[in-house]
Amino acid sequence: MLESRFLCLDIHREIHGHRQDGGVFTCGAGQYGQLGHGSLSNEILPRKVLELMGSTVTQISCGRRHTLAFVPSRGRVYAFGLGGAGQLGTRAVLNSNTPQVVLGPWLSPSGVAVVQSATLIDNDYVIRRIFAGGDQCFVTVRNQKENIPPEDFRVFQADSQISALTIDRIIECQNLQPDSHVPDDLITYLETVMGSVACLNGSFLLPETESFSPLDDHGLDMEQAKECFEAISRIEHQSVNDIINEYVIDRIMKSLHPSTTDVETLRIYLILPLFHQFVNAKNSCRLQGPFGTALLNLKPEATKIVGLWYRRMTADYFERLIRIYQNVLLLHLQPPHNSDKNNVHWNDNMEIALEVLNRLNQLNQLTQNKNMKKHENFVGLKVPHDTFYLHELTERVDLRVDYVRWALEKQRHLQAKRYFCNYPFLFDAEAKLSILQTDQSLQMQSAMHEAATQAFTQYLLTQIINPSASQFLELHVTRTNIVNDTLQGLACSSEKDYKKPLKVTFVGEEAEDAGGVRKEFFMLLLKEILDPKYGMFRSYEETNTIWFSESSFEDEAMYYLIGLLCGLVIYNFTIISLPFPLALYKKLLGEPVTLQDVTDLSPVMAKSLQDLLDYNAPDVEEVFCLNFEMTREIFGEIKSYELKPGGKTIPVTNDNKQEYVDLYVDFILNSSVQRHYRAFHNAFHKVCGGHVLKLFHARELMAVIVGNECYDWDEFESSASYKGGYTSSDPTIRLFWEVFHEMSQEDKRKFLLFLTGSDRVPIQGMKGIKIIIQPTGDTAYLPVAHTCFNLLDLPRYGTKEKLRYKLLQAIQQNVGFSLI
Repeated sequence: MLESRFLCLDIHREIHGHRQDGGVFTCGAGQYGQLGHGSLSNEILPRKVLELMGSTVTQISCGRRHTLAFVPSRGRVYAFGLGGAGQLGTRAVLNSNTPQVVLGPWLSPSGVAVVQSATLIDNDYVIRRIFAGGDQCFVTVRNQKENIPPEDFRVFQADSQISALTIDRIIECQNLQPDSHVPDDLITYLETVMGSVACLNGSFLLPETESFSPLDDHGLDMEQAKECFEAISRIEHQSVNDIINEYVIDRIMKSLHPSTTDVETLRIYLILPLFHQFVNAKNSCRLQGPFGTALLNLKPEATKIVGLWYRRMTADYFERLIRIYQNVLLLHLQPPHNSDKNNVHWNDNMEIALEVLNRLNQLNQLTQNKNMKKHENFVGLKVPHDTFYLHELTERVDLRVDYVRWALEKQRHLQAKRYFCNYPFLFDAEAKLSILQTDQSLQMQSAMHEAATQAFTQYLLTQIINPSASQFLELHVTRTNIVNDTLQGLACSSEKDYKKPLKVTFVGEEAEDAGGVRKEFFMLLLKEILDPKYGMFRSYEETNTIWFSESSFEDEAMYYLIGLLCGLVIYNFTIISLPFPLALYKKLLGEPVTLQDVTDLSPVMAKSLQDLLDYNAPDVEEVFCLNFEMTREIFGEIKSYELKPGGKTIPVTNDNKQEYVDLYVDFILNSSVQRHYRAFHNAFHKVCGGHVLKLFHARELMAVIVGNECYDWDEFESSASYKGGYTSSDPTIRLFWEVFHEMSQEDKRKFLLFLTGSDRVPIQGMKGIKIIIQPTGDTAYLPVAHTCFNLLDLPRYGTKEKLRYKLLQAIQQNVGFSLI
């Protein structure tokens, strides 16, 4: 029903409405016949007044228990309902449950009098408008000769509508000279509109808002709203600015309530953040704070609607909301609000800002889910994760202290509310890595202390030194039998030993493990054990990635070992290139895997599935010829797997294609490899499971383990330091950097491997690799790298060509260790 107007005296008693085509519907209380249905019954749904069918009603008005309806084509007013006081105008004090003609002294448009009477023979009035209220009613009339048509309630008159904020009136404000007088009507306009939630909600409406559907759209022209508020920010007249600021801050903010009477009243939560004063964090006590409080206190259904609206806004708008509350948080983290990094002085505005940011972060991650309704589906993030990063946070707060306190309260099962670790989406990569290192260091120190205490106690009791009670997890391996040696070493270790620092010794080599030996150990071992030739993992040549094989003959112990090693990689702060896709890290963190994760393995397979989803013609079954089964090549044989019971006989149709894709993705990434993955998962979490991993997104965890390939060689040079007499202006150093920057990308990566034991960039970026260069005496020797310390011994070669020759020779020597 397309309604043009509703009139209601008491919303709990009766409602009347009429359509654009002139039909009248009524519902509610009807005990006096005021619904006009020929009965005294109540109606719980709108019902058409049949006696007015065929008539175009353009005006309707309600009294306490009676109703008036006007049909302009006849010039007649009809009344029904309570008539004990004569309010029906039928010259009787009777009720009527059907429309009756009001016997008034006016003419129809054709000039025919409604009441034939000699006393009214000179009457030439026609009806202009009808009114009803209480037990009274009246009409306004005009002379027929004036040819003024009656009002049509189906057509909204501009002068009868709520005042709205318009760009024309704002431009009028802009045009005022700074010291000029502000017209009274303009002051009245600004006070009315800028101090009324209803006026702002009624502004910037789209033309099609009559068919407004709140779950799908907010009905606002946000570009028009943005233009208008940008114009407000450019107003130079101080008095006008004072009026606008006063009425928005003092009136609007106090008018926001958690309970709303209608969905349309929620539009204020989209409009207000465009007000330029929201950018100024100094207004937080009067503006951002009250707004955030009102937003967070909305009832659940209203919260859901506003959230869906925010999620559908542009990325720029969404980012504006984030920046508004990030700025509030930063303001309150600096003096005079806070000056001690170890002890944050919390206040309400900080908590409000954090909770609003938390709400926005949840909305940002609201993605497609088969259990969600159609209007709630979203694909991907609204803005990247790093939009929420607050890089200045580490300058204002010691996050290591915050983490330790937060973790202690978590262990005691206390409600740890006032800690930044409850809002890890604010932490950038450097902050998260700092927290991870703090956590691992604490665990290592605890494990080492426990081992030392145990050894000392045993010695006191038995006078025997137990060689197994080491403070380190020690592995002695050979390069030729590295897998079996590692298995035997870990088999002799307990879960407590995994928490100790790892120390690796290559049998027959002299080097002490200060980090470099450990790096090469992980690199060699994982390269060997992950080789697809063993059948433990399926290789995807399109992307150079691997995934668990559903047909592996290896037992779970091998997958357990790999999970253990990957955990030890993180736990011992080592970067190693692993060919696993992002899906592995999502599963480790409990994040859902999707079709996008199949793309990381096989873009061709993922595109085929996406093409199926995008195909909207009804002949899906004939075009694709698919059933709920899939085939895989296993050791040269084709094997079929049903995706659901009886799947080989269930065709894929337009109705069930989404289910087919979901099951296909689940089979590849979950169900077919569940047993092997579970062993990997359990071992990984035995080493580095705990609260700290919950601070990471999957992509961040992946970067911690494998690093990235975002090389910035200029930053690499700028972060270098020198010792032993070298400086940045030394001729040898200048020659070195000239040679280095002239090297190919492949040779630069080899140098990085030579220097650090890995050719990957850590999560902090190139600034996380701090090369130290020191001189050595004999120019006959090659440059030497101490991978444990990123230290390069560089002789003072006399020429650029000699330096280039020696350096290129050196970077080929990247296997094995010896004492220098």
